[in-house]
Amino acid sequence: MSQEPLIRLTSFIGVFALMAVWELMAPRRPLTARRVNRWPANLSIVGLNTLTVRLLFSTTAVGVAALAAQNQWGVLNFVDWPNWVTVVAALVVMDFVLYLQHVVFHAVPLLWRLHMMHHADLDVDVTTGARFHPVEIVLSMLIKLAAITVTGAPPVAVLTFEVVLNATSMFNHSNVRMPETLDRLLRWIVVTPDMHRIHHSVARDETNSNFGFSLPWWDRLLGTYRPEPAKSQIEMPLGLEQFRDPRELTLARLLALPFRGGTGAYPLGGRR
Repeated sequence: MSQEPLIRLTSFIGVFALMAVWELMAPRRPLTARRVNRWPANLSIVGLNTLTVRLLFSTTAVGVAALAAQNQWGVLNFVDWPNWVTVVAALVVMDFVLYLQHVVFHAVPLLWRLHMMHHADLDVDVTTGARFHPVEIVLSMLIKLAAITVTGAPPVAVLTFEVVLNATSMFNHSNVRMPETLDRLLRWIVVTPDMHRIHHSVARDETNSNFGFSLPWWDRLLGTYRPEPAKSQIEMPLGLEQFRDPRELTLARLLALPFRGGTGAYPLGGRR
């Protein structure tokens, strides 16, 4: 696992480049703001989040998984399953934890304030997939480390999960066009851009649907799946009703966004 940083960086750059080119060649929607105005702030947040995690946490998620394996912490260290079964089980459980975390950040008004920065983007593309407030990233990291310790997820599963999560997040946020038949097929095994884009609709009922990042099963099983928006994928407004000004795209204003303005009617735990 000594090559973890290189593996993650190579994967990020590769998937980002692929989706960025795909967006240029076959965009799904016309953009409302130029990339030169949005991308610097969005990518700066990625760098800031990476630095924040490195400064606040003495070890990575993979390091905690190695520590758990060494000390026999977690449920999966007490079952005698083949290695591949243990890895698959860990991947599925961690993805379910992420789904639940996502729902909670939509349900609790205080947490929703942090998550608003992700949803305030007036366009959704490959850079939106990594645009999360640093405080949300820290909380997510704490939840992830707790989940790894409780489940006993092996290091290879955690590394795989991190790589897959970053890749699928960039994929399902991308502004790419694909054949409808292919989209319908892929939706049974992975969250597609058309499926997740509905989650970024300005309409509250659509925002509070399709919470999955990688696996689409949880939305289908737990009743949060929405196959189509009320309007078409092209006509559906994206973002939040209380943040419609393109001048909100600067890095400073994005970082301050949770602490100013209202939450709108979006939080599941708030008043409609």
